[in-house]
Amino acid sequence: MFRRILAVAAAVALTYVIVPPPRGDRIIRVYGDLRTAEHVAVIVPGTDTTAATFDGGRVRPYITPGGGARAVLAEARVLEPGARLAVVAWLGYDSPATVSLETVTVESAAKGAAELRRYVTETLRGRRVSLLCHSYGSVVCAKAAPGSGVAGIAVFGSPGLDVSSAAELGGAPLWVGSGSRDWMRDVPKLRLGPLGFGPDPADPAFGARLFATGAAGHSDYLKPGGESLRNLTLIALGRAGEVSRG
Repeated sequence: MFRRILAVAAAVALTYVIVPPPRGDRIIRVYGDLRTAEHVAVIVPGTDTTAATFDGGRVRPYITPGGGARAVLAEARVLEPGARLAVVAWLGYDSPATVSLETVTVESAAKGAAELRRYVTETLRGRRVSLLCHSYGSVVCAKAAPGSGVAGIAVFGSPGLDVSSAAELGGAPLWVGSGSRDWMRDVPKLRLGPLGFGPDPADPAFGARLFATGAAGHSDYLKPGGESLRNLTLIALGRAGEVSRG
């Protein structure tokens, strides 16, 4: 196992030289009426998110931050017509390339966390905020959570949170989803020096609440009609008691 990890790390380091991470794209887009919203869900995407992949796509638009935000808003209108919910698709950090050394280290996440915490505490002050965090975006959310005052955090397809337990996230309830078809389930959850993000947040010992996701793949958590989307929307609406458990 140790040799395998070293081999993967070496391959990633080599590829990092060839494929540098994207830089410079910053998009924060609101879906719904932020002025009247009581609840705000902030979607924080993972790797390979740029202006070109932020929204759109005719086949699976829900895999993009913008398409996912629209899916949550549409689901909320079904679950609670008249709900005062706004959804923010937040790309306020340098999303690393999937095949790069940055995707297995915390540097990009730590820088993004400072921006996310500022956005939540200043722009969204006075509203009930939930963070919906996909893949590497879950590391950003975990680092932003302490001191942010968010009402809840939901992570899905997470590689780890760079903490040892949910208790280290500042007191906000932590929800974790891990789809049965998500390849991230097969990625070892550990820390080797500066590489990796520690234990699996879906492990019962971590102390999180598990929500049901069905047979979701890594990019399917916000797919319309899915159990995962329904549960994430209920979390955003503050209806935790109705969330189906994983």
